[in-house]
Amino acid sequence: MQRDDLKQFDLPDEPGVYTFKKGRKILYIGKATSLRDRVRSYFSPDIASTRGLHIEKMVQEADKVSHEVAHSVLEALILEANLIKRHMPPYNAMSKDNKSFNYVVITKEDFPRVLVVRGRELFQNWEASTIKHQFGPFTEGASLQEALKIVRKIFPFRDSKCTPCVNQRQAKHIPDASPYACRPCFNRQIGLCPGVCTGEVSRAEYAKTIRHIAQLFSGNFQGLKRQLTKEMHAAAKAEKFELAQILRRQCSALEHIKDVSLIKAEKVSAGGGARIEAFDVAHTSGKETVAVMTVVSSGEAYKAAYRKFKIHSVENNDVAALAEALDRRLAHTEWPLPRVFAVDGGVAQQRAAERVLKKAGVRIPVVGVVKDERHKPVKLVGDKRSIDAFEKDILLANSEAHRFAISWHRKRRGKI
Repeated sequence: MQRDDLKQFDLPDEPGVYTFKKGRKILYIGKATSLRDRVRSYFSPDIASTRGLHIEKMVQEADKVSHEVAHSVLEALILEANLIKRHMPPYNAMSKDNKSFNYVVITKEDFPRVLVVRGRELFQNWEASTIKHQFGPFTEGASLQEALKIVRKIFPFRDSKCTPCVNQRQAKHIPDASPYACRPCFNRQIGLCPGVCTGEVSRAEYAKTIRHIAQLFSGNFQGLKRQLTKEMHAAAKAEKFELAQILRRQCSALEHIKDVSLIKAEKVSAGGGARIEAFDVAHTSGKETVAVMTVVSSGEAYKAAYRKFKIHSVENNDVAALAEALDRRLAHTEWPLPRVFAVDGGVAQQRAAERVLKKAGVRIPVVGVVKDERHKPVKLVGDKRSIDAFEKDILLANSEAHRFAISWHRKRRGKI
């Protein structure tokens, strides 16, 4: 397929899900903030370096693009996951095996938890009898985490940090000073837990919330809105006005979802703006060696995309540790590639990174950030055009990498 072929498919500037096909065969499914702009991005000249050779091959093989408009990016994210589960397109599988996808799991308990679980952990460590609902696969962990934050503001739920109140029936009547009182979890204090930990919500009330969340992640947005409206009218008729007001707010929230954070995540995952990735290594005399990756996109730190690597292959060798971290990062073909790789160090680190990239067949410039004895940047080495174009972003990404690496290393060292 060529870029000019897109005119016949009339893609709108709206959120939704797109499908690349060859005849009736579905090759690839993706979501977008703007269907028109996202699909156009597949026909850029650097698609192989930014999305991978398999995506370039998919575009060449496809002869048709279909789409489905969604009311929000959140709805598009959930619709994408349900369609991938139903069709398991071959090029989605090439991007990421199902053990690396993310899933939303609702546990089978009196007060179920709502969790994000990596496929690897889910398939190896979870018993089917402990799972009430399972949704996914979701292709991007950062977008899913942002989506769950939005969902939790509408439907507060229990997570693993919340312990159900053992004195639930009496909890409301026990003075706060009593040693038998149930303590609120942090999320209860900020309104993201309905009060499972304090006994403020009954099993029946909480079960309704879980049904609503399950309906949402099943992709039945319209059915959920109708159900909430029905419950709202029933509550008002029964003169349960406080409950009716809560249901009204939930209906309104679903109609006017504020998914700015999801839009930002979508732009970063699509390679929007200039994505810079920086790497740094931290250790104490070679012990507890770790490396980190930080991301700056369009001049802003994108912390949801930060990653940690515990180094296994070497001790007290920063260059080799950097090479291991970068090699492991490149194995994640589902992560979008950056415009520039920034490494903490001089020519030795820069050349080590270039060797790893060359071996992987990736042509992206590398810039090294040389520091003085106080760890202050004194010069940048490497691709001059990248330095001229992105010096500010490179320095921000490098500063974040140093801070993130030191912080994580100190936490690990403190556990010894």
